[in-house]
Amino acid sequence: MSTDPTTKIECDAATYRAAAQHNRDEPFLRGSTIVLPNYGQLVVTGDLHGHRRNLQRIMNFCDLHHAPARHVVLHEIIHEEPEGIDGHDMSHEVLLDAAKWKTAYPEQIHFLQSNHELAQLIEQDITKGGRVVTYSFLAGMRETYGESYTVVADALLEFIASYPLAIRTANRVMISHSLPGPEMMKSFDATVLDREPTGRDLGDGGSGYMLVWGRHQTKKQLNELSEELNINTFICGHQPQDMGYDVVANRLIIVASDHNHGVLLPFDLKRKYTTEDLVEAIRPLASIA
Repeated sequence: MSTDPTTKIECDAATYRAAAQHNRDEPFLRGSTIVLPNYGQLVVTGDLHGHRRNLQRIMNFCDLHHAPARHVVLHEIIHEEPEGIDGHDMSHEVLLDAAKWKTAYPEQIHFLQSNHELAQLIEQDITKGGRVVTYSFLAGMRETYGESYTVVADALLEFIASYPLAIRTANRVMISHSLPGPEMMKSFDATVLDREPTGRDLGDGGSGYMLVWGRHQTKKQLNELSEELNINTFICGHQPQDMGYDVVANRLIIVASDHNHGVLLPFDLKRKYTTEDLVEAIRPLASIA
């Protein structure tokens, strides 16, 4: 029996709104940073870009029903590469699965703002493979929901707007989608992590915008950020990694989860780690059933 279209629209919109409220009610949220407790485990993932199989592998690995002290980081879930020249981006289906997972385990799953999701939120065009991905994404939603897709799209954007910017751990690790590029450092205001970001923070040139868009970090810059933020190791996504991960200046680990060589990085929240220790903990997603 097929689902009534109106019922699906209402249910999916309600899921996004509920997940957004859970993000806003996040008990570990301080400003725009989630500060995790010094016990349990954190599983860090990279960009997903609509990779359904890898999200399922992440869910299988985390097994949250049997691991109440395990936390998960998700970001950059949307904007997949469609199949065929006329195909639509259907990554909203993957984001919906992630939102449903959040509603089932609201205190264990944490989302981070990313450049692609922020672009969808602020209606900023991103061109990839000859497509404007923000338009392709909405076309995929229209294909699923018909002309009433805007009801779900509005709720989806409310969900994206609720994302924080960073996660910190007691063992001096910080996770964010990216970090400002070296040329941005003179304008970057790190206090954006300590408060709820404004529209100006998230707009082009704002500190939240710089945090999710920056690339090509340098050793000098990472050492300065490490001292300013009291962090030993940064873990980010954003910069594509064909083999799943890279390490920059022994301060920054870049992970990717959006292809067959994608990885995740689980680590204990109480134990002290070096960057080398964290790299050794990286696990290929292809090894997970």
